[in-house]
Amino acid sequence: MSEEVELQAAEGFVAPELRSEFPGLRLDWVTAPAHERGSPPAVKRRLHGLSNRYRGASVVAMRTQPIPRAYRTFFRHIGLDPDTTRIPSEEAAVARLLQGAFVPTTLVADALLIALIETGVPVWALDADLVDPGGLGIRATAGGDRLGEGEHAVTLAPRQLVVADAHEIHAELFGELAVGHGVGPRTARAALFAISVDGVPRIHAEEALWVCVEVLACG
Repeated sequence: MSEEVELQAAEGFVAPELRSEFPGLRLDWVTAPAHERGSPPAVKRRLHGLSNRYRGASVVAMRTQPIPRAYRTFFRHIGLDPDTTRIPSEEAAVARLLQGAFVPTTLVADALLIALIETGVPVWALDADLVDPGGLGIRATAGGDRLGEGEHAVTLAPRQLVVADAHEIHAELFGELAVGHGVGPRTARAALFAISVDGVPRIHAEEALWVCVEVLACG
């Protein structure tokens, strides 16, 4: 593992009112070297091998497994129908069925996908230079909060759950990143964050982050 990678994942903050409303909601994050480039052959082979895990019957059965079930339950608690707005692991599995395989794209995207497939825990990547050193966490929006800056900024509804640092909002929870906040051509380090919910052991979130770090080191 690169010496530039932090030795342990850090636990992000969760706003106190959300801790009581959503026990088990958690954000863990770590920084790692990352560059936007195509995946090397070893990563493509790994994705190809993972494609063989998913067939129609196994995708249908996913929702009965503990980790997907935990995310489906959480989606319902925040007002999302998981049969309409799929949880990340089910969305990836359905995409594999439609495409016939997990299709390699970029090293960062493939690292996030591999971590999701192997652990069931979703991970996202931000440009670490845009993240406050105090770290990331989860809070609810207040009136006037915006996702992104300038012409790409989007005004968010109050009480929407977001991933933020002390100064700005970087993403909607289980949603889109702010435009320009993801890993891009000039990125040297990524801030990787995993979201877990009640019923998902912390070790699975940590494993998802380290899978990402491992895959990124292949580049």
